[in-house]
Amino acid sequence: MTSTVNPVDERAARAPEFPMARAAGCPFDPPPELRDLQQEGPLARVRLWDGSTPWLVTRYADQRALLGDPRVSADIYRPGYPRQAPMPPGGSGVSFILKDDPEHARLRRMVTAPFAIKRVEAMRPGVQKIVDDLIDEMLAGPNPVDLVEAFALPVPSLVICQLLGVPYADHDFFQDNSKVIINRDVTPEQRSTAHGNLIEYLDGLMGEKIAHPADDLLSGLAERVTAGELSRNEAAQMGVLLLIAGHETTANMIALGTLALFEHPEQLALLRDTDDRRLIDSAVEELLRYLHITHSGRRRVAVEDIEIGGEVIRAGEGLILANDIANRDPGMFPEPDRLDLRRDARRHVAFGFGVHQCLGQPLARMELQVVYGTLYRRIPTLRPAAELERIPFKHDGSVYGVYELPVTW
Repeated sequence: MTSTVNPVDERAARAPEFPMARAAGCPFDPPPELRDLQQEGPLARVRLWDGSTPWLVTRYADQRALLGDPRVSADIYRPGYPRQAPMPPGGSGVSFILKDDPEHARLRRMVTAPFAIKRVEAMRPGVQKIVDDLIDEMLAGPNPVDLVEAFALPVPSLVICQLLGVPYADHDFFQDNSKVIINRDVTPEQRSTAHGNLIEYLDGLMGEKIAHPADDLLSGLAERVTAGELSRNEAAQMGVLLLIAGHETTANMIALGTLALFEHPEQLALLRDTDDRRLIDSAVEELLRYLHITHSGRRRVAVEDIEIGGEVIRAGEGLILANDIANRDPGMFPEPDRLDLRRDARRHVAFGFGVHQCLGQPLARMELQVVYGTLYRRIPTLRPAAELERIPFKHDGSVYGVYELPVTW
């Protein structure tokens, strides 16, 4: 008798759970199961927390194609969207990055100018001073020290606070709530409470900016609120997104990048012994490709049938585009598991691709260029103060990194 089992349904029935665990002792590499799926084919079914089985897109070229395809939606409220967790009770609003055009474009345009390359470059001397001052404080303080607390977290926090117009004195408050929001293991109620705390905080700041505008991004949003172009809640939502994204991702890249360089001393020596801007810029791109700190995948849903990779993705089916394995695709990057700071890695997808690509990437790049180009030259004997096995990694977060990194010199 001929089987009537649909091969797609069969794959859904045996779909592995996503996200997957990294292998012990390999903290910089994608989970082995993801590698296996990439070798098996360009698309695979995976199972999420709610039992749904969206498509996992495993290869670089297909991810770029889909991220730029208008038949793919980022709208978290569309049926079939592969959510990372249950929606918070009562709903607390969503960021513009989880919306489609034209609404996404309307809101995004309101915060694009401060992240333009020329504007960001004008900030470079100020960021350099922040980095140098923090290194001076490290050298004058206790040894060993936690690099996360003393340097990696303060650098981007100070930068984004200055850009937004947020008092840095409140950093413990917004950092603590940010940690809850990006922790995959908290309850929806805990995440909703933390998000509500930040919305209330940003709304209060928005009121201050409306009454007493300054030369900062929040004041620009406040002006749009006053003009009726933006609701106060929309402005607060945008402020929360920029505040969290502006410090969490870069802080993790600073610490994780430093640890990766410790594990590759010949690559660390290249940065420590150079002031060549081209090599420093190349190192930033390669570390972004190699480390892939967002490990829950970009989430999308098809709005029309799409044929790709020899498969047909049906309208209403979810998509997960895992940039960690896209950036390790041997079809795009030869010897992808080798860290090579001289590699041309500029076409990585660490910041995404298409209309939803990361708004703040010019700022993140500049901060990392300053940090990687300064820290190891200023402290040439910098080294880990704990074995790799004793470093606590953020396996429970949607943003990957280390909770602490003891260093000495």
